[in-house]
Amino acid sequence: MTLPTIPPAADESNAGALFDAIEPFNHGHVDVGDGHQVYFEECGAPEGMPVLFLHGGPGSGCSERHRQLLDPALFRVVLFDQRGCGRSTPRGEIAANTTDHLVADIERLRSQLGIERWLAFGGSWGSSLALVYCARHPDACSGAILRGIFLTGQDDLDWFFRGAAALLPVAWERLGDYLDESGQEDIAQHYLDALRSPDRLTAARALQRWMQWEAALSSPGRLPPAEEPLSADALDVALDKYRIQAHYLAHACFIGEAEALRCAGAMAGMPVAILHGRLDFVCRPANARKLQHALPGSRLRFIDDAGHSPFDAPMTAALAEVASRFHARGSFDGWGDSWN
Repeated sequence: MTLPTIPPAADESNAGALFDAIEPFNHGHVDVGDGHQVYFEECGAPEGMPVLFLHGGPGSGCSERHRQLLDPALFRVVLFDQRGCGRSTPRGEIAANTTDHLVADIERLRSQLGIERWLAFGGSWGSSLALVYCARHPDACSGAILRGIFLTGQDDLDWFFRGAAALLPVAWERLGDYLDESGQEDIAQHYLDALRSPDRLTAARALQRWMQWEAALSSPGRLPPAEEPLSADALDVALDKYRIQAHYLAHACFIGEAEALRCAGAMAGMPVAILHGRLDFVCRPANARKLQHALPGSRLRFIDDAGHSPFDAPMTAALAEVASRFHARGSFDGWGDSWN
């Protein structure tokens, strides 16, 4: 079988001024039940302010670059690969894998690490998961930094699979050409079925189209990174990741916009900073404003010349600055814009 040529899902070539690369001072797996073992690691200062890092996707897992977003001299950053993601096992497993399961996993991890309260730090799907976790466990959260807001509703899915097509027509044609008439009706479910196909070539072709579309949205206005054939192992990793993503998207991430905004309202009084790139084609900037309206006391800043990636230079700098501000003050007062 000829393996597809696929661009990276996110272009990190424009990465901003990250902190120096570091290694974890603690790492391991937590048995969270249902046959799942969740990988975690702790980075930075063991006595620093605890931070819960929530990766996006769904399905993406954490990377070494994620360790470099926050000042390691100030923060004790806990990163973990959500069920089925990254170094968690079994990789790619969608059974017993819902938002409710992930929230319970976070609490089990917090208890095992002996952390009383931590700052939730999540982008894209990580921002959605942070909303649910913070609303259900407010006493465990000192605050939240939310980036690239994804509200998990039908409007978000319609934008991702249809609305953005008006801005990127050629990339959309590549995605749409793969679909038959029935697939056009429920794109997420169609791709979930294709990615789970026992026919490896069918799954690989679906993966190629999905990743090309995601890469086009993630890096609008930039030349895409060079495409290279995937090795058999890399193909397996990518298929596992995107099966989880399709599984969550086919079920509105087990949240939905109404519930996401209800969770936001339940966080009233908690310090919350919202950052969103003005050039974000993956998650619409309007989501950030909608979230702010639902979250009394939150602070919002739109980041110029930044898209969806946390590694766009202006976004990288803004994330480090707002986190350091919270470390110094315990609040986001005076940062960004308030709604009320």
